[in-house]
Amino acid sequence: MRGLSVLSWILIICVCQVAVRSQYYSDTVPYQPRPVVVTNLHFYMHEFTGTTAVVLTQANITSNNTSVTFATLVAVNDPLRTGPEPDSELIGNVQGISLLAGSNASSTQYIDFGFNTGKFNGSSLSVFSRGEAGLAVVGGRGQFAMATGTALFNPILINATNVIIEFNVTVIHY
Repeated sequence: MRGLSVLSWILIICVCQVAVRSQYYSDTVPYQPRPVVVTNLHFYMHEFTGTTAVVLTQANITSNNTSVTFATLVAVNDPLRTGPEPDSELIGNVQGISLLAGSNASSTQYIDFGFNTGKFNGSSLSVFSRGEAGLAVVGGRGQFAMATGTALFNPILINATNVIIEFNVTVIHY
């Protein structure tokens, strides 16, 4: 038993010596923050029901008296255009999902605005928020890496087959 106690003390002393004699190696680099950039974007999302917005699943509820089914999951892949006209310039697309979860047609949305032309070619903005008047920009990639901000939207046209939504997005990025 005494031999085990002596061995334990020898191991403790050796471990302490290793910690004392080792050195942490690091090069200190001064922090130089990148300047904050605020970008205002204005574009239109064109959605065509059944073509660019497809119902993936919905709850089988028979007592729903609203035009929008409760608990409906919709996948979207909509074009982004510079104007409300169907032949306006195509600048990207919107991809994501929307969960219609409220009895008053409210929704929770995860969507990604991808830009494939112009100054922001290859960049995208990620939005995750409830479908209120302002959506939260929670990130991005490309020129919008580490983006935050707000995406305000205004429905221009809503009918049985088409939806056109105007977006005014303020993005804070680096």
